[in-house]
Amino acid sequence: MYDEHYGLTGRPFQLTPDPKFWFETATHRKAMAYLGYGLAQGEGFIVITGDIGAGKTTLVGHLMDTIDHQRLNAIRLVSTAIEADDLLRIVATELKVDPARLTKAELLTAIERGLHAVARTGKRTLLIVDEAQALPISALEELRMLSNFQAGGHALLQIVLLGQPEFRDRLHGSDRLEQLRQRVIAIHHLDPMEADEVSEYLAHRLSVVGWTGNPDFADDAFAAFYAGSAGVPRRLNMLAGRVMLHAAIEDLTVIDAAVVRAVQRDLEGDLPTTATNTAAPAPQAKPTQSVEVRPEAPRMDQAIVDRIADLEARVELQDEALRRVLTLLVDWVESDTDKPDYSPIRGVAAWHDAA
Repeated sequence: MYDEHYGLTGRPFQLTPDPKFWFETATHRKAMAYLGYGLAQGEGFIVITGDIGAGKTTLVGHLMDTIDHQRLNAIRLVSTAIEADDLLRIVATELKVDPARLTKAELLTAIERGLHAVARTGKRTLLIVDEAQALPISALEELRMLSNFQAGGHALLQIVLLGQPEFRDRLHGSDRLEQLRQRVIAIHHLDPMEADEVSEYLAHRLSVVGWTGNPDFADDAFAAFYAGSAGVPRRLNMLAGRVMLHAAIEDLTVIDAAVVRAVQRDLEGDLPTTATNTAAPAPQAKPTQSVEVRPEAPRMDQAIVDRIADLEARVELQDEALRRVLTLLVDWVESDTDKPDYSPIRGVAAWHDAA
């Protein structure tokens, strides 16, 4: 609802990755540079890692929008715990090869034929594998074997692996991945954005959906946004979206640090944390007094917190609508003039039905 309240053409802080909101932070600029270098080599593996919500999927979406599809046949896979044979069958399917009833040897031969067929069209195949940390070592080994396919001394397949930080640790720590490690030609880790990038990031996403300065942001709000998100894009989007919802409900025209911190507390559920006793210890001669420490209350699932906040917002709007109805009824009963204008009621009802 906040997009309608502020006249925006869409939701600027949705959690679903959307390449149209691409914003080049310093770390994403470096990632694109490494990807560009790696793609220019035309072989081997490119590895991009980052924490959850760091923007890996958005990076891939931006890459897909910017590569030359006349020269590259891009295949994108989002892996779970895919076993080696299943991974090969998925790759074969993407190459328009029917993997049904094929043995592994036949499947590899069919994949190689598929890669040659793409090469004959003047294209090179790029395989992008997201969530690579979920792949077993056997599947990673099959990817390495696929990277061996060549034609005329040139690789038929190049592979981009994206994963969480543990994938990078695993890549460097496993002896079984030594051969794959030697074929990595570019690697980069996506860091959180810097504090001074937050204001430009928020302004960019808002501008994409037609923001014209309402609501405005006080200077101290950006430090609060950074503190509440640690510079992680997905966390920042979640916090900013809730702040915009709160601002719409309260009909705010300026968002400051106090508003951001209040919403952050709401996101965290306002749950008490375990208190620590910082008082000086009692003298040795006196018996120490036991202090009962209550266990920390479990944190509420974020989806539940968001749902509760949405329901609270709806209840508040319905209460407001009811008060307006009662006011109009009282005016109608007490007034000797014509009936009051009921358009506000119809407007609220229409919004409620749409919601």
